[in-house]
Amino acid sequence: MTAFNFNTAPRIVFGDGAIARIGEIAATQLGKRVLLVTDPGLIKVGLIDPALKSLEAAGVAVSVYSKVEADPPEAVIMACVAAAQDFEADAVIGLGGGSSMDSAKLAALLAPGREKLADIYGIGNAKGPRLPLLLAPTTAGTGSEVTPISIVTTGASEKKGVVSPVIIPDIALLDPELTLGLPPHVTAATGIDAMVHAIEAFASASPSNNPVSRALAREALRLMGAALERAVRNGQDRAARGDMLLGAMLAGQAFANSPVAAVHALAYPIGGHFHVPHGLSNALMLPHVLRFNAETASAAYAEIAPYAFPELAEVGTQGRASAFAEKLAGLSARCGLEQRLRDVGIPKDAVPMLARDAMKQTRLLINNPRPLTEADALAIYQQAW
Repeated sequence: MTAFNFNTAPRIVFGDGAIARIGEIAATQLGKRVLLVTDPGLIKVGLIDPALKSLEAAGVAVSVYSKVEADPPEAVIMACVAAAQDFEADAVIGLGGGSSMDSAKLAALLAPGREKLADIYGIGNAKGPRLPLLLAPTTAGTGSEVTPISIVTTGASEKKGVVSPVIIPDIALLDPELTLGLPPHVTAATGIDAMVHAIEAFASASPSNNPVSRALAREALRLMGAALERAVRNGQDRAARGDMLLGAMLAGQAFANSPVAAVHALAYPIGGHFHVPHGLSNALMLPHVLRFNAETASAAYAEIAPYAFPELAEVGTQGRASAFAEKLAGLSARCGLEQRLRDVGIPKDAVPMLARDAMKQTRLLINNPRPLTEADALAIYQQAW
């Protein structure tokens, strides 16, 4: 067996009501002065209130930074870092979706003042040390609570990643109750995002692809394939919400060690230029990239497909990869997601620009099971339009 490394968060806390324990955990494992990073929407609906109450009861002083935006630009990251420094925080908590957690990671890393954001983009450039870090997701999608990746919007539209095991959090706290209020469309988009993580991790051409990631990807798809429609149709289905949150985390562990590929590479320009949410961008590209990749990845797709859709076990392996792409497209449609680029306001004449920008995502494209050129990207976008 090929040698490999596998990294993940040292401690995972999962369960209904787990957020009520955040004060006890922070006081014993993080510090007494904590910056809590979140977004205005969660403040408005009171979702962070249980965390604040628990932290206060444990004697932890808290400063809240709540100006996180979707696809956070560098200015938001640096404002978050400044908030940590001004408060003299000795730890950081990220509570929210992927953007809040990614911002919290970089605040914890940069607050000590030993590194600059411009110097840490790419793989392995962030060295640390960082402040202690706890992440608590409020969506079942990004898996950021267990990954070594933080995505930042640079300039007008381009996205860059900071990738380093240094920013894997010390603690991932997963409370399904925090996801009960997610609207159906957000539930669907973030859920498909998590399924993409599992699929791309399983079939990744990266030399870091490993049997642990593949096992986690299988279980992630088993959980999410059975739970996503239930969670979309009934947001109060606690069992479905729990399975989605656990599945998203497992998928995060998988792709954190066996990196994602062309679905993400082609999704990023859609979000960067047209502000389409990341999960929906992935959903729009997923079936088209799978069809393109089937030429070289059909065996991998045939192997993993029945975990998400057990009925595909009855389909011959030759046709299973194609059936898998169609099943995923059907799942997305049944969950109420837009199906075409034009449905989210992308004009056809923007397709060449998207193809050009996708080719900048070399960090991701190198992991695709089939080499992808700009002409290929153009054709995929045209099919998706």
